[in-house]
Amino acid sequence: MTEQGAKRSRPDIVGADQLQPVEPLGVGEDGPTHQPVEQLASLRAIPNLLVFRPADGVETAECWEIALESAKAPSVMALTRQNLATVRTAHTSENLSRKGAYELAPSEAGPARVTFLATGSEVEIALGARALLATDGIGARVVSMPCWKLFEEQSPAYRDSTLGAGTVKVAIEAGSPFGWERYIGTHGHFVGMHGFGASAPAKDLYKQFGITAEAAAKAARSLLKTQP
Repeated sequence: MTEQGAKRSRPDIVGADQLQPVEPLGVGEDGPTHQPVEQLASLRAIPNLLVFRPADGVETAECWEIALESAKAPSVMALTRQNLATVRTAHTSENLSRKGAYELAPSEAGPARVTFLATGSEVEIALGARALLATDGIGARVVSMPCWKLFEEQSPAYRDSTLGAGTVKVAIEAGSPFGWERYIGTHGHFVGMHGFGASAPAKDLYKQFGITAEAAAKAARSLLKTQP
């Protein structure tokens, strides 16, 4: 579904939920004309529309619960066709996706110097980059951001804490960078798409376009070198 389809669903009327694959790069077998690299940004720009891009089955269930309970806005669930590992392995009774973004994994190598921000299938890549930096003794944390709109509704204190004040920021999403600057700032780095894709299996395309844990870790190291 395109942004026109979302508009026709009347975002001014609640109770309209749409479940669809909006995988920016992972549909590579269909060719570059089928890769909706701009649609996440377009959908997020529509007023009064909750756009969810969950990272695994746990987040999908949480986001679906939020969508069903929403009394003020319709929802779009942007799901992947790829097989994803479960990244939320610790049980919690709280629906963490309700805040739009949350710290999925804290630093495992001392105080955090890097914050990886990611959505959907790229959260797994962010966790891989975190592990790579840990081998060098660099502390990094991972923030999953399944719904930007819900995150923007949180308190400034929560948003600042979640984004990691004082850490360098690397955003990872296999789509357009449009909008990410509000979270990574002018000195952050975006790992994603800056054009259309190509026709190949998803795993090959992610490697070709540099959307990998290695590329994200390299970007973080470069940012750290520029810090005073």
